[in-house]
Amino acid sequence: MAFSMKQRVDAGLTRKAAHTVSRVPAVAVRAVAAPSAPAAAPASETKNAYGVFRLSYDTQNEDPSLTRSWKKTIKVAVTGASGNIANHLLFMLASGEVYGKDQPIALQLLGSERSKEALEGVAMELEDSLYPLLREVSIGIDPYEVFGDADWALMIGAKPRGPGMERADLLQQNGEIFQVQGRALNESASRNCKVVVVGNPCNTNALIAMENAPNIPRKNFHALTRLDENRAKCQLALKSGKFYTSISRMAIWGNHSTTQVPDYINARIGGIPATDLIRDNKWFREEFTPKVALRGGALIKKWGRSSAASTAVSVADAIRSLVVPTAPGDCFSTGVISDGNPYGVREGLIFSFPCRSKGDGDYEICDDFIVDEWLRNKIRASEDELQKEKECVSHLIGMMGGACSLRGVEDTTVPGEN
Repeated sequence: MAFSMKQRVDAGLTRKAAHTVSRVPAVAVRAVAAPSAPAAAPASETKNAYGVFRLSYDTQNEDPSLTRSWKKTIKVAVTGASGNIANHLLFMLASGEVYGKDQPIALQLLGSERSKEALEGVAMELEDSLYPLLREVSIGIDPYEVFGDADWALMIGAKPRGPGMERADLLQQNGEIFQVQGRALNESASRNCKVVVVGNPCNTNALIAMENAPNIPRKNFHALTRLDENRAKCQLALKSGKFYTSISRMAIWGNHSTTQVPDYINARIGGIPATDLIRDNKWFREEFTPKVALRGGALIKKWGRSSAASTAVSVADAIRSLVVPTAPGDCFSTGVISDGNPYGVREGLIFSFPCRSKGDGDYEICDDFIVDEWLRNKIRASEDELQKEKECVSHLIGMMGGACSLRGVEDTTVPGEN
């Protein structure tokens, strides 16, 4: 088995011709001679060239005792790979911190025309870090190529909100991106690819990608609400004076927006209901939820930066929740398709539920959570918002008759996570 770096420049106008990809085997131990120099490329092609690596790695050159126990390499595609979130996440992935210390990984990084050189820089840093589990890094600007045979797709890249832009505008602009990327996943990725959407508005972006990828099981699409769960655990720990590891069954319901519902009713602290340990119903109802939903904005005011690092950690946590068995009686939060859910949430939405996993990459929605009238009303409000978002992007998901009613209404985007 051999891995080789490829550099290709095409100047045509078709999608394939416009694609350029470089492969960087991060554990390369030798440089191979460049092939015989081809005839000089026309200036129009040369100026578009990028990718400077000419390395190869051949496992047959290793002592068999070193490679005999290697697991099959998993392929993980990451969009927005030169951005701030990816800058933190990629090194966790490469180190084995996410998928396991015995799991080889190949990273397939998607950028844009403007970020080609930045992608090379990312690949160079990964290469110089000498991660023994990182078998290969590939970079490119064509999702059909970068998603090739991907086992996981971590969809971080999305357009940020511009001045004066409403949530409806953000849904439209990013929806077009996720429509294209969903079609690319459908054509190129593994048939059982697991997809985690981070780019906001992540619930509806995940819905768009899912509806445009009918060859991939609907159940395999996730929207990131783990950062909201982590923030909720932080607030419960601070309020109770207990360490965060004692907090369990902390679920986020609904949309990754200010209509999200951090569920304190079912949460436990040291196995005790949170409401029994923190006897302050006013704090739960009037302070807890806003502190969770507005945490990103508070962070920006303090530091002047968005929450890229904690977002990357939450992506890693979300993946680990699917590849490591859930502790008995506990749960994790993730936005998944609502089809067949046990709580009466309308079907056809990407909605955050409490879930559990056997560690095989799959999950099930927990069916033992108490939903009282207060919690049900909050869940319904987030459900209604997601239905309205779905109608705003109806033309991107093949749904007839949708009309956007989100213009001119209160903005519910989580501050700092546009």
